Amino acid sequence: MASNKLVFLTGLRSELIQKVLSYAPNDYQIVVLDETSSQGEIIAQVRDADFLLCYRQDPSDGVLRSLEKCRLVQLLAAGYDRINLDILAELGIPCSNNGGANSWAVADQAVLLMLAVYKQLLASDTSTRNGDWSKPISGLNTFEMADKKIGILGFGSIGRQVAKRVQGFDAQVQYYDLDRLDNDTEVDMGVTYVSVEELFRTSDILTCHTPLTKNTTHIVNSRTLSMMKPSAVVINTSRGSVVDEPALIDALNKGLISAAGLDVFEKEPVDPDNPLLSMDNVVVTPHMAGTTWDTWARRAKFGFENMERVDRGELAQAVVRNFDAM
Repeated sequence: MASNKLVFLTGLRSELIQKVLSYAPNDYQIVVLDETSSQGEIIAQVRDADFLLCYRQDPSDGVLRSLEKCRLVQLLAAGYDRINLDILAELGIPCSNNGGANSWAVADQAVLLMLAVYKQLLASDTSTRNGDWSKPISGLNTFEMADKKIGILGFGSIGRQVAKRVQGFDAQVQYYDLDRLDNDTEVDMGVTYVSVEELFRTSDILTCHTPLTKNTTHIVNSRTLSMMKPSAVVINTSRGSVVDEPALIDALNKGLISAAGLDVFEKEPVDPDNPLLSMDNVVVTPHMAGTTWDTWARRAKFGFENMERVDRGELAQAVVRNFDAM
């Protein structure tokens, strides 16, 4: 029996490529293509590929249309907004994300940003190093998580991990998602479903964990930001375009909300002149939330187990939904 051919499109460094591929079945024929590979080379290699594995290198429409025998496109990331799902649907090829493999890491980052904002972490670090000790801390500008309403926009695997973490700080959790949980599950998880308007209106911290679709692009905008409490904080570790950046900048400047913690931006790498980078009430990180050493084993194990499922004639898990086609 012929072995399966896997094409791995990636921008990872060699050490991480080796880590990921250490979980591949021994009999797979594996071709690794990076940013230096031409479109022609990629197309030639994927024509007879059984599986396409992707991370930090997005297949073009031309590459996707060249998948003549592919049975699964497997992403190592959670997001799938940069791959043409319409073409894959036309070809009958399922596309799966990482099945929540990085949900722990992203949830950790979301809480980190919440705490960094609430505890004035960056200002305190700078003042301590500069000999100003506790100068930035007035007693009026630091806060606890306890009893705060944490509004989770998007309650998938990452949103649920965030809920667990903030509940450990005695915070209250409310959420909005297109797929509402049943009542018993909500009770078991200690979460409350609210409308998207109420989520913006009543949350002390709004944290975004929704996929990027036509309906979620700029869901955080001038209208929804104007609903929020002046003391509210916006956290985004999902996709930059979930937030309308000019509207966020305006809301921060006008005091419509108090602060923001951002791991993602509409343009990445972020422009050094982006006004968000010069704001004292904004904490930023470079789209690093899901990138930890610990995630690679989970990402790789899930991806290769998914390929093995398909090879046995079973359905793939974590197949993404094309919300824009619904």
